[in-house]
Amino acid sequence: MKRTPTGPAGPASSQPPNAPIVTATENSLPEQAHALARARAFAEPLIGAETLNTGENILAHADAVAAILKSIGGSEAMQAATYLVHACQHLTRPQEVITKAFGASYAALAIETTKLVQVQRQARTADASAQLEDPAAQAENVRKMLLAFSRDMRVVMLRLASRLQTLRHYAANFSATGQPASASLAYESLHVFAPLANRLGIWQIKWEMEDLAFRFLEPDTYKKTARLLDEKRLEREHFMETLRAQLDRQLNQNGIAALVQGRPKHIYSIVKKMRGKALDFDQVFDIRALRVIAADVNGCYAALGFVHANFAPIEGEFDDYIARPKSNGYQSLHTVVRDEAGRAVEIQIRTQAMHDHAEHGVAAHWAYKEAGTKGYAGVSASSEYDAKIAVLRQLLAWERDLSGPASQRAREANKGLFEDRIYVLTPDAAIVELPQGATAVDFAYSVHTSLGHRCRGARLDGSMVPLNTPLQNGQTVEVITVKEGGPSRDWLNTELGFLISHRARSKVRAWFNAIDMAQTIAKGREAVEKLLQREGKTAIKLDDLAVQLGFKTAEDVFEVVGKDELSLRTIENMLKPPEPTAAQDDFVLTRKPRVASRQANGGVLVVGMGSLLTQLAKCCKPAPPDDILGFVTKGKGVSIHRGDCSNFRNMASGSPDRVIGVEWSVAPGSDGGAAAAGTGQVYPVDVAIEASDRQGLLRDISEVFTREKMNVIGVQTQSVKDTRGGTAWMTFTVEVAQSSRLKQVLAVVAEVNGVRSARRR
Repeated sequence: MKRTPTGPAGPASSQPPNAPIVTATENSLPEQAHALARARAFAEPLIGAETLNTGENILAHADAVAAILKSIGGSEAMQAATYLVHACQHLTRPQEVITKAFGASYAALAIETTKLVQVQRQARTADASAQLEDPAAQAENVRKMLLAFSRDMRVVMLRLASRLQTLRHYAANFSATGQPASASLAYESLHVFAPLANRLGIWQIKWEMEDLAFRFLEPDTYKKTARLLDEKRLEREHFMETLRAQLDRQLNQNGIAALVQGRPKHIYSIVKKMRGKALDFDQVFDIRALRVIAADVNGCYAALGFVHANFAPIEGEFDDYIARPKSNGYQSLHTVVRDEAGRAVEIQIRTQAMHDHAEHGVAAHWAYKEAGTKGYAGVSASSEYDAKIAVLRQLLAWERDLSGPASQRAREANKGLFEDRIYVLTPDAAIVELPQGATAVDFAYSVHTSLGHRCRGARLDGSMVPLNTPLQNGQTVEVITVKEGGPSRDWLNTELGFLISHRARSKVRAWFNAIDMAQTIAKGREAVEKLLQREGKTAIKLDDLAVQLGFKTAEDVFEVVGKDELSLRTIENMLKPPEPTAAQDDFVLTRKPRVASRQANGGVLVVGMGSLLTQLAKCCKPAPPDDILGFVTKGKGVSIHRGDCSNFRNMASGSPDRVIGVEWSVAPGSDGGAAAAGTGQVYPVDVAIEASDRQGLLRDISEVFTREKMNVIGVQTQSVKDTRGGTAWMTFTVEVAQSSRLKQVLAVVAEVNGVRSARRR
């Protein structure tokens, strides 16, 4: 059976231990004869006698970095670039000189990488009090900034290799000098550079960098874990390679097409897993681990059967994630077995497609490995930034596998990948993330709203610039402020280019909205206070008036009055004394209805009689085309009631001889059932409303009557707390020409938020 080509192996590996993880092809930089030798010769006079702040000779450092790049597949051109990066720091006009000697591409890479080195050094040495409150967020911003600086992968590759060499230098000299790497450098290596290498799939750098950084951050834990390992690293690796080759050979000899790869766990990985799962050292079974890549699903189970037949499986240490995939789609067979010597070995079995999904899909290895002590709970990568990282990993694969023209396409795809964000520094070297094209004003608002409001000028890298100058990656931004002040309305003019970020623009708008609101409230206060003076009610408490109107505070009333959302007439009606009403009426009319004075007979004709004095009963307030009856009173003429009025029924039962037939008068030319619509006659009608009590309820209901052009001449409200949180009972007296029109308006009132019922009384 033909063996299936496969990719990475090992618990966190995507390549064999000695395979080139990332290749920057010759076409990544212009191909030049003897470029590496020429670059070293060019740099040696400049850096041969110089040292880094770590104490390492710069030329020796560059030689080691070039060797690291070569070991992971870096081209000769990329190796040459590392000498130029260090050389340009000792040149007066580096871009001009390097361009003349090696070309613009080499010069751009050297300048870009040098600038990133300087920014990283500044950020690392900043006062801790100036850093962001969340160290994890700060580390993530540094990782993003590393990529944002990268016009292509060469910059990231050079920085990762350089940092690894710096850690190697400290480790090699520690026993002699006793000087460890600084805590800030080790922390940045462990939490910034190693995770970045992990995300990009550069596993060889990741493993070594994690162990070296952890050795300096927690030396006691490192030594304790190292002592617990029953073999030295080289011996473990030899054992694993022997076991890998044996299993690989035996599987294929038994007709199971598979490729076996693996590596032993390194010390930091062991400690991280012990902490993440709260395990003792003896409970960590995957110190030694292999991965089997089979041709298909049947091959996976065939390989599992062979492993269990030839090794002793450990009970309770088998998981079938192929039959039962994890929620993020991860699929694999996991088992732990013991060899003849009793050593535990973890074996993972999967197809190539499953492996690709695990490495590059939502179940990517880094998604849970980087999540810290809580990182084994199904953490997945779903942000826009993580999606870009996934693209970058594919770009690295293209750079490795494809020929020159394809590599060029990969670099073109990489261009602009992170161009939507930039990363700049505060004067204290804290990193601030901003959208591409952001200005110093955007920067000021991202630091603090008050700083943005008071911003009046800016310095970029020490030089004064206009406020609408677009910022560039890595610049140090200093904002010049006044003690007090606010933003300019010009900042909201998109054509002037002062603000790019939505967050900053919203803060500026909020400032001016607050000013406009203050003016609106002042306008409303003035109107209400004039009304109170006119009505002689200056002694009334404004907050009490607000409560009566259904608002929490007087300022709420001033706001709606200033916006013309609440009529002053409504407040005026509240201030008028109630008109005396029948004993059975529990509502209050704030002024006398216009009907009584407008027409003596109220638009009612008494059947079979001449003109008699009539009045509309206040108890039921009839209006056309209600069915009506009359009741002859003593000295007040005929009282007109609705046919369903309970008061009328009581009076009629006691004095049936005083009941008289009546009907609505008809305007000339109208039909017999219509009211005197043509005369402009209106009638007062009571409306009862029950609703859930809330702020602004009275205002919202009043707005309905206003929109429907129905005049409100009286209102009474009462609110009580109950099991439903609070209930408001309201009685509105409105003027209508026909009661049928009222039904339409009440249907609209019933749709107001919180209204439970709206009916005519």
